[in-house]
Amino acid sequence: MHTESLHRNPLSPSPRAHSHRFDTGNPLAEKNTTLAVWLTLSMMVLEIAGGYYFHSMALLADGWHMSSHALALGLSVGAYVAARRLAGDRRFAFGTWKLEVLAGYTSAILLLFVAGWMAVQSLDRLRAPLAIDYAQAIALAGLGLAVNLACAWLLRGGHHHHHGHDHGHDHGHHPAGHAHDHAPEDLNLRAAYLHVVADAATSVLAILALLGGMLWGAAWLDPAMGLVGAVLVAVWALGLLRDSSRVLLDAEMDAPVVQEIRDVLAAAPQPVVLTDLHVWRVGKGLYACIVALEARDGVTPDAIRQQLAIHEELVHITVEINPAQPAPRPVEAERPAQPRPRPAAP
Repeated sequence: MHTESLHRNPLSPSPRAHSHRFDTGNPLAEKNTTLAVWLTLSMMVLEIAGGYYFHSMALLADGWHMSSHALALGLSVGAYVAARRLAGDRRFAFGTWKLEVLAGYTSAILLLFVAGWMAVQSLDRLRAPLAIDYAQAIALAGLGLAVNLACAWLLRGGHHHHHGHDHGHDHGHHPAGHAHDHAPEDLNLRAAYLHVVADAATSVLAILALLGGMLWGAAWLDPAMGLVGAVLVAVWALGLLRDSSRVLLDAEMDAPVVQEIRDVLAAAPQPVVLTDLHVWRVGKGLYACIVALEARDGVTPDAIRQQLAIHEELVHITVEINPAQPAPRPVEAERPAQPRPRPAAP
């Protein structure tokens, strides 16, 4: 059996030695998310105080909702900092990028709790409405919307950044190398972005509800819009929970790169039989794979690795080659036993 991997000890003199820091981080997102935290905290205090003072459930819900977002945004910043500071820690076999994904997963759970709290509070306010000071509440909700939109703009700008694939080693890419053109997704940044977009949406709903109550006396619109906001937040949270959990559980075998690996092996110059394949994500748009093959003499792990390296998203390739098994000989059907002749009677 021949086995070769791009998993190398940095202290080894082997020319194949490389770092396992596959993801280079997202400094712009870290900086912008930190600024968004401070903006969100400031607006949170104003909206909660204003909601209590003006008796607006929509404004109060938006303020408490913003408090959870401030916590989630802080969690995102913490994940960026931890992933950066622990990047050289050898306990992490495939780098620290999943710390960011874990933060996104946790933020999704927080969003679900927020949606539940908004629904409960809105139902309670439907049963026992309070008089609302509409003009002041609308002004404060408008200010909250402006802050949310500013934060959303900051976080949206961090989605597109250069990944570089600069991992300190040579992948041996073929000149006709293949790379996906789409920008890899930062799930931690997406979590932060969804939090502020959800906040912006609840701010819009709060303003509409307050306007309806002020112009037409429809006080029930305030808690009703709180319920609509709760549903929107829950839907966004479930989507983020689904995507982040797929990464954390390595449920990536339906990713396009899996079929691309199969296609490369099927077109290999020397015939090989794929007996085992594992693919998982180690960075934003970056994958590791383990390939087990059966092949005739002359097929080397290096050759297979070079063929797979045309896909630049494959940054860690392990190849195992076992001798091809001979075709099984056909099993002859057993003939039925012939009955023994009976001895003649004396």
